[in-house]
Amino acid sequence: MNIGLFFGSFNPIHIGHLIIASYMLEEAELDEIWFVVSPQNPFKKGSDLMPQEDRLEMVQIAVKNHTRLKASDIEFSLDKPSYTIHTLEVLISKFPEHKFKIIMGSDNLVHFTKWKGYEDILNQAELLVYYRNGFTNEELSSHPNIKMFDAPVLNISATYIRDLLNKGKCIHYLVLPEVEEFLLNKNRAQKN
Repeated sequence: MNIGLFFGSFNPIHIGHLIIASYMLEEAELDEIWFVVSPQNPFKKGSDLMPQEDRLEMVQIAVKNHTRLKASDIEFSLDKPSYTIHTLEVLISKFPEHKFKIIMGSDNLVHFTKWKGYEDILNQAELLVYYRNGFTNEELSSHPNIKMFDAPVLNISATYIRDLLNKGKCIHYLVLPEVEEFLLNKNRAQKN
């Protein structure tokens, strides 16, 4: 099967992630997309990350009614910080019957040559890159293992959603209702 790997903190998973996944399922001709919840991104500080179990649970909640979207905790058992090349090698070894493709925004492609083992990643997997406003890498975007997509991208972020939550403001429509309920319950529990 063709499996799209959508890596992220998903802190929390929001409607923008799901729109991109839905688009990529159809336009990139993927059989499934696995949301790989990263315990720690080597390029981000971990201080404002919700616990990895909570982030995984929110992804599971968000994809539970979609047979072609899956939540993955594969990186929870790997060394931290999580490097895509290590995760990819583990997945290829564990599931040799699948062909893995990595989904990322063009904002990540701009810095891709700084990723650990980026050349090995390109040799082992195709990159499915969706355009993000203001981010291009002309040199890499023409690489034979990189396909560019004009997916519908919403200008919302997990940081914005967390800020709204912390201020007691509405996050309706930014996340699925079940994820909103999970976040509101967690928020209430922390305040008690």
